[in-house]
Amino acid sequence: MSHRSPLHRLHPLAGGLGLVTIVVFQLATVLVEAFGLPADIAAVKVAILWSLPVLILFLAGAGASGARLSQANQDMSALKAARMKVVAGNGLLILVPAAFFLAWKAEAQAFDFWFYAVQAVELGAGAVNLVLLARNMRDGLARTGRRQREAMTPPEALS
Repeated sequence: MSHRSPLHRLHPLAGGLGLVTIVVFQLATVLVEAFGLPADIAAVKVAILWSLPVLILFLAGAGASGARLSQANQDMSALKAARMKVVAGNGLLILVPAAFFLAWKAEAQAFDFWFYAVQAVELGAGAVNLVLLARNMRDGLARTGRRQREAMTPPEALS
């Protein structure tokens, strides 16, 4: 029987679900742009907008549980926290406003320069968040011994 606290289970679950949600958002966007009709694009953009609270809940859960668990390894926790600050900044300053804008434009069938410019920025910021969250997951798995490779050291800050 495992003696791990619920917090030790919540953290990787919330982080993993957040990561999967971002992958789904990115894939849905790329696939609907490549193969979908304008109505499909609008449906995906609206679905992403309505799904944002779920993603925010996952990422907030991962961040809060990670902060609580961070007393054990300050160096690694500082590195993961630095990445999470970038993720949060991208989310609040770029991704959430972009989701509202893109859903609004897509519902109006206004697939103009501004739609695609904002979508390109959204995809870029989403990709950055995906990489940073994946690195946090990698380092967390290395820290718990679930992954053999050594975790990154603090001087490699956001790498």
